[in-house]
Amino acid sequence: MKTFKHKITVGICTALLGLGTVSCNEDLLEPAPKTSLFSGVAFDTPARISLQVNNLYDYMKSGSFLGGRYQVYGDIRANDFINQGSNLVTGTAVWQHTLTEASQNDVINLWNSAYQAINQINVFLDGMAANSGKFVAPAFPADFATKTSLGYQGEARLLRALAYYSLLQFYARPYADGNGSKLGLPLRLKGETGQDNNELARSTVAQVYEQILADLNFAEQNLPLTQGTPALNTTRAHRNTAIALKTRVYLSMGRYTDVITEANKIVSATAPFTATSGVAHALSPSVAAVFAPPQETAETILGFPATAQDAPGTQNQLGFYFSSEYSLNPNGVLGDARFAATDARRTSFVTVVGTTPFLNKKYPTGSPYTDKAPVIRYAEVLLNLAEARARANASDAQALALLNAVRGRSNPDGVYTAASFSSTFSIIDAILLERRIEFLGEGLRNNDIMRLLAPIPGKATISAVQPTDGNYIWPIPSTERLTNKAIVQN
Repeated sequence: MKTFKHKITVGICTALLGLGTVSCNEDLLEPAPKTSLFSGVAFDTPARISLQVNNLYDYMKSGSFLGGRYQVYGDIRANDFINQGSNLVTGTAVWQHTLTEASQNDVINLWNSAYQAINQINVFLDGMAANSGKFVAPAFPADFATKTSLGYQGEARLLRALAYYSLLQFYARPYADGNGSKLGLPLRLKGETGQDNNELARSTVAQVYEQILADLNFAEQNLPLTQGTPALNTTRAHRNTAIALKTRVYLSMGRYTDVITEANKIVSATAPFTATSGVAHALSPSVAAVFAPPQETAETILGFPATAQDAPGTQNQLGFYFSSEYSLNPNGVLGDARFAATDARRTSFVTVVGTTPFLNKKYPTGSPYTDKAPVIRYAEVLLNLAEARARANASDAQALALLNAVRGRSNPDGVYTAASFSSTFSIIDAILLERRIEFLGEGLRNNDIMRLLAPIPGKATISAVQPTDGNYIWPIPSTERLTNKAIVQN
């Protein structure tokens, strides 16, 4: 389903992402929102264009999309969390695998929020192309057309790539199923400001990934090396953001050689592993420090911020979910002996309330929950590289060192040696386990299950879901099928 505006929305209230924002999101069919400009003047000054870029991030960090719910759904589908409230508004049907095409709070809302963001991005990119002749002195700096404009377009295209990648993980078959030949998503690349062009068939999974990579490659080539401050380097895209996201995308496609190529751009050959160009990414000495406000360590590559005035919204907040709606499953990763009782990720983030464990300190700000919604961290890049190298050579020394860099930070006594692995527990198993521990509550579990075409494990009274089962992926929303007659259901 397309959503559109007759006028171009600008982020007048979101001018300083990462420093404090006030949401400008209103009904996307409102014909004349207060913070809008006619397209004829929206690109007349650098300030107006900058405000539009800020607004793109505002759409992406919607609470029903990457501001909270996407990450929650990515974790609760699997077996590391137990539902406490049986509330359909807060993901019970996701946890139970009982979603339908009419499930409003998850299937419909996440799809609509993602495509709303995509359309805003497309409108912005179209406007930049149509108005490029204006980007000259004296109204614009001399290098605006050759530098700043391309950087803004790089940010927009990175966000579009992230939106499409995120949608693929729920609404399409994994790339591993048929090498991307299965049906993916309607690939909308032009801004829509009217009721035309609703009908668009689904491109294949491979075609959507091809577009994602084209956007990320453009972003890498045109984004600035740094956004200038820790606040902006963790909330606005820069060159290393594009490279980091490409390691995730290639991992999801099983293109391990490409994961290595990309990761090597921002990971030094030996420990301590750091990015030697652009933003100086590195693991924080303390995992707790990564999530302590203001969450601006060099480990955070991209996260979406919130403030009391621009909170994720009721029942969207990560801290809310993991402190009350979903407890940790004692029979999930919490119960694995290799997740040691002394591990800092347990002692820093897990609290037992009565007899029930909760991940209630990973997002510690409390109501109204202004923790950044995580998108990607340097720890993930290291583990992406470790896995890619290990799949090429199970005895790879750097793969072991990368794994131990992440594990040893929080569990120094639990680092692995070559002798740690056997016929029943390989280094690949260790890396996948470490991902579950390290990114618990950050939404990556579903991505890992999907890319490996693995069963979704059962939990409590909920049975496992096999890759051949109809509910392995989400249905296309009924709202999309109502307006887009060219689309077919999963």
